[in-house]
Amino acid sequence: MDSTDLAVLKTCIGWLESGHQVMLATVVQTWGSAPRPVGAWLAIRDDGQLVGSVSGGCVEDDLIERVRADLPAATLPQIVRYGVSRDEAARFGLPCGGTLRLVLEPRPDLALLAALLARIRAKQITARVLDLQTGIATLAAAGRSDVLQFDERSLRAIHGPRWRMVLIGAGELSQHVAQMALGADYEVIVIDPREEFGTALTSADVTLSRGMPDDVILELAVDSHTAIVALTHDPKLDDLALMEGLKSAAFYVGALGSRANTARRRERLLEFDLTAQQIDRLHGPVGLYLGANTPAEMAISILAEITAVRHQVPVLQKREIPDGLRQTRMLAIDAVTAS
Repeated sequence: MDSTDLAVLKTCIGWLESGHQVMLATVVQTWGSAPRPVGAWLAIRDDGQLVGSVSGGCVEDDLIERVRADLPAATLPQIVRYGVSRDEAARFGLPCGGTLRLVLEPRPDLALLAALLARIRAKQITARVLDLQTGIATLAAAGRSDVLQFDERSLRAIHGPRWRMVLIGAGELSQHVAQMALGADYEVIVIDPREEFGTALTSADVTLSRGMPDDVILELAVDSHTAIVALTHDPKLDDLALMEGLKSAAFYVGALGSRANTARRRERLLEFDLTAQQIDRLHGPVGLYLGANTPAEMAISILAEITAVRHQVPVLQKREIPDGLRQTRMLAIDAVTAS
């Protein structure tokens, strides 16, 4: 569940606790260039206040009018569609003739939403199943590979951290990557056995492990929804993580370092029980070339590359760094890893 939809859930709970009536809207189907993905949430209060988005355009304005007119008497969920024709798509702000279908839920249950939030905070992937005939919703355990299902009679939406990012090292760069990853719908686990690192990881949503990287990665049972990023710049720790990460099903395995250090790392890894094909999976130097120098900028470049790999988009910025910027880049990396 991304940060926007989590905000919808928390706000909706607060409104219901205050005695307001709330309508939940869930995107269940899209055609064309819909701005928000399937599963996205929007909540509208009985006085027209809203949180979240389903289109980023005029659909929200129309939904507010629906709420003001229909919510007081509404009891059961309904299905609405926007952008059936090109003219209607343009009127509702849907680009390129996009079409959007929503399930509107006028009576979400406060206790069930609170239970869903508790499960999400416990990092449990959860299915919320809504019966459109009765308006009753239930919760059930779900897996990382589960997706939203909708058959006109029931809606099974998946909530919780379906993607996981494992960071090796708890230095300043890892702190920036962790915060950005949380906003991008990742469960974040930071591994660093060094007691002097990690005191600045203050977010309760980040799990800090003090075990050795190879042991922890094995315990995590890494799957294809996991990214592993080695950021200590210390071969004794990074290589341990890579030895297990490259053999796993992780969709992304990367490591910080210069091109020269990356070449030496590949040679070292050949001395262990790794094949050339497994070592070829290594993304290094980690991140896209964006001219980044500060830890925050480097974190952006790392998240950009991981996002591209996650969505199977060809990486276009992975090119040789211009000679004039190479030394600046290496100094910046050294400054980050030394902090």
